Amino acid sequence: MFRKETMEMIEQELRAKVKALLKEGKVKLVLGYQKGSLPFNATPTIVEDEASAERLIFDFSCGPGLAKYLLRKNIHSPGQKTGIIAKGCDARAVIQYIAEKQLRREDIVIIGVPCQGVIDPNRVRKKIPDKEIVGYAIDGDKFIIRLRDDSVVSLNREEVIARACLRCVYPDALDADIFITQPRKDVEHVNRYNEIMEFEKMGSDERWNYFENEFSRCIRCYACRNACPMCYCEECFVDKTDPQWFGKGTGLSDTMLFHIVRILHVTGRCLDCGLCERVCPMSIDLGLLNGKMNKEVKERFNYIPGLDPERPPALATFDEGDRQEFIL
Repeated sequence: MFRKETMEMIEQELRAKVKALLKEGKVKLVLGYQKGSLPFNATPTIVEDEASAERLIFDFSCGPGLAKYLLRKNIHSPGQKTGIIAKGCDARAVIQYIAEKQLRREDIVIIGVPCQGVIDPNRVRKKIPDKEIVGYAIDGDKFIIRLRDDSVVSLNREEVIARACLRCVYPDALDADIFITQPRKDVEHVNRYNEIMEFEKMGSDERWNYFENEFSRCIRCYACRNACPMCYCEECFVDKTDPQWFGKGTGLSDTMLFHIVRILHVTGRCLDCGLCERVCPMSIDLGLLNGKMNKEVKERFNYIPGLDPERPPALATFDEGDRQEFIL
């Protein structure tokens, strides 16, 4: 766990590196984070000059994904050098974009930062309901949450960090052009799929009932789709009216169909970044279904997305030796 002094050192080095890149003309702009209006939510920002680099931060509030901004034509275009401050999941998204021919590696400058996980505001609110949070501090492995009434609550790291971060195998940016401090090797978690394997032991009816209960809370805000780095189609299937795939209301069958089809669209491409869970206002367990599909792809195709820019997505290839036990 980083202490306050370590975080300040990281931010100072980060600002210095970005200033140097801009001054030397090595990038046109840099995507990064600045302090947000809420304690646990940093705000994505675009830095185009040395003075603006002073507002850059990197801490546990830097949860929003940055990679998707690279696909916006008003931010990045082919031939333009663009920098991105990247956690492990952001860098993997960039690698996956390159594999899917959405970006060129030579156009992107990856500035890796040492990620210890990001705070999930939903998890904190469950621990401290009906209280206004005004700030937090770090004391070893403890997060000291400061409330509006001047009281404080101490929570363990495992209670506030996003669940995807707790199982993250690649916390630091892969293939970084610049790394702030020193990168670590990948972190292997013995129980990476433990929750999914327990779920697989349930009967089919029990599993279906679980997802029915989860998705019955969905309000169809599409925050999961909008935050997902791999949902980048110019026109999403849910927005089509000719043909209209399903109803626009919150009926359970339509809602289930939306989530199932979306999961199929990102199968073999999902980075397990946890952004869909982090932004869901209803705290739906989206990571379980995503994780199940990731596990299937890993076992069937020995493929993990976001690691190799030269290897196409698993479902974009065909091999006669692929398992086809579903065919009668």
